[in-house]
Amino acid sequence: MRSTPQGRALAVGLALVVIWAAAFSIQKAAYAAIGPGAYLFLRAIVMAMCSMALLAWYKLPLWPTLAPGEWRTFLGVTVTGSILQVTLTTFGIHMSTPFSAAVITACGPVVTLVLLLILHGVRMRPPQMLGVAVAMAGVLLFMADKLMQADLRATFGDLMMVGASVAFSFYTIRITPLARRYGGMAMLCWTTLLATPVMLAGTLAPVLQSSLRTITPMIWFAFLWSVLVSAFLGWVAWNWVNAIRGVARTAPLLYLIPPAAGLIGWALLGETLTAAKLVGGALAMGGVALAQWAAPKS
Repeated sequence: MRSTPQGRALAVGLALVVIWAAAFSIQKAAYAAIGPGAYLFLRAIVMAMCSMALLAWYKLPLWPTLAPGEWRTFLGVTVTGSILQVTLTTFGIHMSTPFSAAVITACGPVVTLVLLLILHGVRMRPPQMLGVAVAMAGVLLFMADKLMQADLRATFGDLMMVGASVAFSFYTIRITPLARRYGGMAMLCWTTLLATPVMLAGTLAPVLQSSLRTITPMIWFAFLWSVLVSAFLGWVAWNWVNAIRGVARTAPLLYLIPPAAGLIGWALLGETLTAAKLVGGALAMGGVALAQWAAPKS
């Protein structure tokens, strides 16, 4: 049977679900061997090179020409998105578990709704408010499960993931006007390049203290896979899938990531999937779905 653009886009979208779900376990393995600080140093170098290559490919300048009033916003989103969110996510996944990290990451739309309410007074419809409450209850349930087991390290990792989700939602809200004017891909590259010197300076000590010469080829493969395939090429491919299928038809695929991440974490890392975790994850994803799809159609 002859494939269609819609069919190919669906296949790529499902492949990305597996890639992103596996990334939580793959990154944990890389962090354990390289160290989260050294990982961030190496990631900053690779992402800067990718950003420069992408800007050159689209014949865009390496440095933006912004209006005077836009520089403050540009600096703010660089700090919250390309520095704070990336750092919190790295250390959060390192200390937490793949399933918990995936569920909290998937709650991003709910966090965005709450921030829009706080920052801009955007009202939520009653179903959206219910969805936010259910999602928060789900997150609290599997975090409470870890507290009951006295797993303070994983609990602190979950809190860092919550912080990362808040930082990314703030970044998304603030960068939207700039992305509409200059292009989302260009803004992502520019904020990445601006953040690179800060990331390199902040993680220089860990990389100097690490034993990179002893890292096995498999760990280097895990690092390159998580940075190039999952983080960089993955989002490029996801933008293509959205362009073909539309955001409304593609977004539901993201709900498959947490359960897939949990299964992969169980299979590869021996993560324990307790009843509280499973129920909490289901509540969180159900709340996110309700909050997201109860939004008024524009």
